[in-house]
Amino acid sequence: MKISENLPKILVGVFLIGGISMIVWNSVATTAQTQPVDVRIPTLSAPAQKGKLVYDANCAACHGANGAGSEQGPPLVHDIYNPGHHADESFIRAVRLGVPRHHWNFGNMMPQPKVSFEETTDIIKYIRELQRANGIFYKPHRM
Repeated sequence: MKISENLPKILVGVFLIGGISMIVWNSVATTAQTQPVDVRIPTLSAPAQKGKLVYDANCAACHGANGAGSEQGPPLVHDIYNPGHHADESFIRAVRLGVPRHHWNFGNMMPQPKVSFEETTDIIKYIRELQRANGIFYKPHRM
């Protein structure tokens, strides 16, 4: 038998396996997103303590206590938010302008006009200190 005779069967098999793989992966990825991560809480600097207060009032409802994530939003104490992939400016833009869904399936983040620039920088200090305490450091972003 020649491969060309079996090509339609091979292609159907490849598409079926690929489709099943995508369904399984999406199911696992979606489940993982809704599972809050365990976050080690360090002793916070004064600016990070201020950031925690602002975070708790404005961000925790979606991003979870201590940036651990929730069913409404992704964890910020996650390697995808390391400073090399999401620089501080990314957080500033997210608060000011909002963010379309791109890494997670939670939907778009709306702008947060009640949070000032200064408060945003304190939130960033808080998140970065949490990240460092949990082994998340700068890694160059590669596409």
